[in-house]
Amino acid sequence: MAAEAILVEGARKRYGEKDALAGLDLTVGRGTVHGLLGPNGAGKTTTVRILATLLRHDAGLVRVAGHDVRTEAREVRRRIGLLGQHAALDEELGGRQNLEMFGRLHHLGARRAGTRADELLERFGLTDTGHKPVRQFSGGMRRRLDLAASLITDPEVLFLDEPTTGLDPRGRGEVWESVRSLVGGGTTVLLTTQYLEEADRLADRISVVDRGRVVADGTADELKTRVGADRIDVVVRDGARLDEAAALLPAARAEVTVDADRRRLSVPVADRMASLAETVRALDAAGIEAEDIALRRPTLDEVFLHLTARETAPGAGREKEVAA
Repeated sequence: MAAEAILVEGARKRYGEKDALAGLDLTVGRGTVHGLLGPNGAGKTTTVRILATLLRHDAGLVRVAGHDVRTEAREVRRRIGLLGQHAALDEELGGRQNLEMFGRLHHLGARRAGTRADELLERFGLTDTGHKPVRQFSGGMRRRLDLAASLITDPEVLFLDEPTTGLDPRGRGEVWESVRSLVGGGTTVLLTTQYLEEADRLADRISVVDRGRVVADGTADELKTRVGADRIDVVVRDGARLDEAAALLPAARAEVTVDADRRRLSVPVADRMASLAETVRALDAAGIEAEDIALRRPTLDEVFLHLTARETAPGAGREKEVAA
């Protein structure tokens, strides 16, 4: 058995004059959640479609669960599940009926489909839904049922393409718990998401894709460290004393970012706690009152913007995803 659940080396895909993938490399370890982030048009959807055998790549090596997606597509499809952005459920049927239907479509047989439906309903906390039509489910319940349907064949690798789009915080939390449970049971998850907090919370590793290539890969903490040091943010009560406060922060003035409208100062620091203590003492000694002082790391949002920054011609719009 291969050490990695997904292996992509030099994958290329071209649409006319446009490179959707331009030599993409990706390795996903077994039993992990791997986040795939990137702006619109970066190649995320194309990558997932190739991995799921829905699209053929032009060049490069692509293997899923130890099998080549081009020459062993049937073996790959037996080992994967796919949850797209939009639910694939029958609104008039109940949860168990939907899962039984998916089981029959996968040739499980009536008895096995029913047993598998019961297992998944229990696993996702949906056993009490009875025969209530899916149209009466909450958003979180629908998505959990959709996730259950993608697992009807107990796949080794699961592709989640923006699984919580449109859900409220409670619904997102329910799906996150379900994903954690899956990985705890040994499933490998490749996650694309527009919510960077989601990748930060769920992903063991994250690959940032831009212009058809992986431009950065690592844990969330490793990626944040690449952007820069920890920072101390200070909001002073008296905006007229911003410059005076800036001179007291533990760094050269050139490194201090000043937001006059918010009366906020921000400065990179190397020694987190010592710098924070020094800042508090210096402001207190000068009689400068702070409304708030916070020590923070760069956010994944800042990482994303830093790694995928693009120069856009005046009047140019955002790039669109090459493939839906």
